[in-house]
Amino acid sequence: MPKNTMRAVRLHEHGGPEVLRYDEAPMPEPGPGEVLVRVHAVGVNPPDWYLRGGLTRMPGRPESTVGLPVIPGTDVSGVVEAVAADVDGLAVGDEVFGLLRFPGFHGGAYAEYVAAPASDLARKPAGIDHVHAAGAPMAGLTAWQFLIEAGHDHPSPFQPGPHRPTALDAGTTVLVNGAAGGVGHFALQLAKWKGASVIAVASGAHASFLNELGADRFIDYTKSRPEELVRDVDLVLDTVGGPDSKRLLHTLKRGGAHFPVFYGDFDEEEIAKLGVTVSMAQVRSNGAQLAELGRLLDAGTVRVAIDSTFALADARAAHERAARGHLRGKIVLTVG
Repeated sequence: MPKNTMRAVRLHEHGGPEVLRYDEAPMPEPGPGEVLVRVHAVGVNPPDWYLRGGLTRMPGRPESTVGLPVIPGTDVSGVVEAVAADVDGLAVGDEVFGLLRFPGFHGGAYAEYVAAPASDLARKPAGIDHVHAAGAPMAGLTAWQFLIEAGHDHPSPFQPGPHRPTALDAGTTVLVNGAAGGVGHFALQLAKWKGASVIAVASGAHASFLNELGADRFIDYTKSRPEELVRDVDLVLDTVGGPDSKRLLHTLKRGGAHFPVFYGDFDEEEIAKLGVTVSMAQVRSNGAQLAELGRLLDAGTVRVAIDSTFALADARAAHERAARGHLRGKIVLTVG
């Protein structure tokens, strides 16, 4: 194969998992502030299947900038192959991981090589492999920016004011809905790291997994409704969202907060009557925060659960696995 091409998964049209095509694509070249990464593993995330299905405009953006064919994917772990002249702190041979160009659909990670902004990258923790590192960026940074530190002052497309995390400590109780998924299992562990007590909500099949991660209490949503069992929590992080998210408002104490990761349907009068707040964030690429998370991963304080792995050429099967739901952790594509 000529050196100016590589293998990648591209969308030539929008549709179901069958439109993911493994083919030849132009080799990217790093621009100013960028490095070329030889990809070892790629995390699979909801924006990947939103793009595949035809969503080409990010919330808060006035128009689409996506043209076909396009390479999906934002979560990457690999090795630096080349470095732009203006990049300091990274060198050829460095192992790195990152969430690329988010919010946006131009990550280009489903490929053998990707040009990545150096500011979106952090050094891969030595104690974990590329598969686990690739499972961390989007899910881990989402949990981090919702719970620990937003890390930016960009306006949220979902609300008029900025998102402000709730202070977590030994006196705080957090309910995580959808605790076994990508964002959920990071949120549980980060809340425990801060000393909080965590109530994990998921299906019964995930009980032992979530107890191993440190959950103080487990609720099987297939058998019980958390809003009927729980009262006076300080914070709800709902990774499921949607129309049913508002029912979890009733688990909160006055002054508590509800953070829906996916947009929910709320009644402002009910929120005011209960004396609680609802706030959303939009995750953004942030190499410095990822480096902090990387230190926790290296120490074993936080771990990445891998639901399943697929070869890059089998991206269709990975998306089919995602569509079946009930994930335990992250789906990751392996390259090479």
